[in-house]
Amino acid sequence: MSEVLPENLDRSAIESRQWLRLEQMLAELHTNSFWSQRFEKQGLDPGSIRTWEDFRQITPLKKQELVDDQNTHLPYGTNLTYPRIRYSRLHQTSGTTGRPLRFLDTPDSWDWFKSCWAQIYRIIGLQPEDRLCFPFSFGPFIGFWAGFEGALQFQNLCIAAGGMSSEIRLQVILEHEVTIVCCTPTYALRLVEVAQRENLDLAGSSVRAILVAGEPGGSIPAIRQRIEAGWGARVFDHWGMTDIGSLGIESIEDPGSLLILETECIAEIVDPQTLQPVEPGNRGELLITNLGRWGGPVIRYRTGDIVQAATTPNQCGRSLLRLEGGILGRSDDMVTIRGNNVFPSSVEAVLREFDEVIEYRITVTEKQAMHHLIIEIEPQLPEGVNWESADSQAWCRSMQERLARVLRDRLNFQAELQMVPPNSLPRFEMKGRRFHRQS
Repeated sequence: MSEVLPENLDRSAIESRQWLRLEQMLAELHTNSFWSQRFEKQGLDPGSIRTWEDFRQITPLKKQELVDDQNTHLPYGTNLTYPRIRYSRLHQTSGTTGRPLRFLDTPDSWDWFKSCWAQIYRIIGLQPEDRLCFPFSFGPFIGFWAGFEGALQFQNLCIAAGGMSSEIRLQVILEHEVTIVCCTPTYALRLVEVAQRENLDLAGSSVRAILVAGEPGGSIPAIRQRIEAGWGARVFDHWGMTDIGSLGIESIEDPGSLLILETECIAEIVDPQTLQPVEPGNRGELLITNLGRWGGPVIRYRTGDIVQAATTPNQCGRSLLRLEGGILGRSDDMVTIRGNNVFPSSVEAVLREFDEVIEYRITVTEKQAMHHLIIEIEPQLPEGVNWESADSQAWCRSMQERLARVLRDRLNFQAELQMVPPNSLPRFEMKGRRFHRQS
């Protein structure tokens, strides 16, 4: 009888696997001063954690605690279970919400990263003949490092396309008949833009799948549709963080949602204010305890991601937690406009429904003691229309009115829209930086 793959375990087997690995990890942490001191302050003995209720007594961990620890104990902080000689890889966060955090991994924990990607690739249906391209900078940001090495486990051809211009990367994709491209949603759209400028037929290429990660977008219908139309390929959304690992993927059968690899983590959805569990189907913040990174683990880690557990069975038949709509937003990005709670991803979902919107930037300001949103739009002008012409100005006014009306009807607030000249807004290779708070 063949062994059941981890991602195909039933609910009971998943929970048994989680508990066993949690116990094993906690037993290792007596040499980890960060967690030893934290448990002591909370009056907890890791050895006395014998039930899930005991586990939930551990105070959720904030990213700022790791930041403060690392700033106090440079360069790597005290969340190290083993002597430094045991660690072989260094990665750091992208610094989306502040100073980048450094993370060290042992060979064992890096093997765990790759095992997560093995599950991810099986869930999206990786085939032996698939050729993968990774068009991103292979720097200290973890990006698709683990994805690259994870695919090598299956002996697929993997092309590292770092240090290249977008034009050269497109040539590589076409010349090598790549079938799977791994990048951010932002960069997938950027490559479509460049291909159109260079008269390259992406939709007619051999690419069959775009695996996107690093930012919301893959589960937002308007963005998915634009990427899929531009590439003529299926989008698969992936979720993970440098802090926790690669732990979420969209299955073939359930587009627009995410399966969480609960074989490799403990996932909880809680109210961001009370930190109490929410009922399935209600929105909350995702907490993660990774179970394979014993050299520097995070336990009940506040990801800041707002999610909603699906209440219907997974079409793929797996028992893993499924997040309806993927990552819905970030708790630290939410802003209240005229009494409405607004996430940047919600605004982007509306903007990306308009093919005329090439790029945008959102700035939150204060106006009469209230939050005010300014949205700069870089439009795709009709062919033959010059930006300086009267026709352009009339077209832009009409476009502004349409956008403003849809935003108001869909999100119940009015934003200030500004049309800006072609190529005036920045382009991004990795995560897009389109949301700014004006101090």
